Amino acid sequence: MSSLERSHLTTVIKNVSLRETVTQALRAAVISGEMKPGEVYSAPTLGKRFGVSPTPVREAMLDLVKEGLVVSLPNKGFRVTEVSDADLDEITALRLLIEPPTVAAVTALIDEDGLERLRSMAADIVDFAGEGDLIAYTEADRAFHIAILEYSGNRRLVSLISKLRAHTRLLGLAPLAASGKLREMALEHTELVELMAAGKAAEAQELMTRHIGHVRGEWARH
Repeated sequence: MSSLERSHLTTVIKNVSLRETVTQALRAAVISGEMKPGEVYSAPTLGKRFGVSPTPVREAMLDLVKEGLVVSLPNKGFRVTEVSDADLDEITALRLLIEPPTVAAVTALIDEDGLERLRSMAADIVDFAGEGDLIAYTEADRAFHIAILEYSGNRRLVSLISKLRAHTRLLGLAPLAASGKLREMALEHTELVELMAAGKAAEAQELMTRHIGHVRGEWARH
């Protein structure tokens, strides 16, 4: 049974509307490869897998249509769009230009409460990686990185990175989770928080550069 089939929406994110929760879960399923590129999925089928009615699923999928993650096929369902290697190269190049220096810039801005929040988020990422729950892992990873970038106070930067991450495909996560290597890599999130807590901005920037490199390395491989 895939993690798409066994996932519980409440483990993905709490205190948000059902539509938003379903949208985030489906987005994570597309990014992680749980919903496969080129395949067609119907709202009723996905609703059964997630344990919700087809209506919020259909609404969520329409949100993903606007994001370019799926294409609506009248009377059939929704087809997951495919992302080329060239697309992934461009996405990674842009993230490398923006995220590592931003991490260095915000290191001194995160107070103790913020660090504790990030530590908790990093721990969740490691747990999800160990459990092989790729949907929850992908969403938790997104939330962690966005939380750090928000300290920049630059809404356009945060929005851009959110969109770039949404169009990434991490089809190599499943075999990494099965081998235990994904949990190993997930520990980089914990390491990043501790570098930032110690005020080591340059080291945090270097780690973020290596971390993003996984996107075009192990994580994106078929």
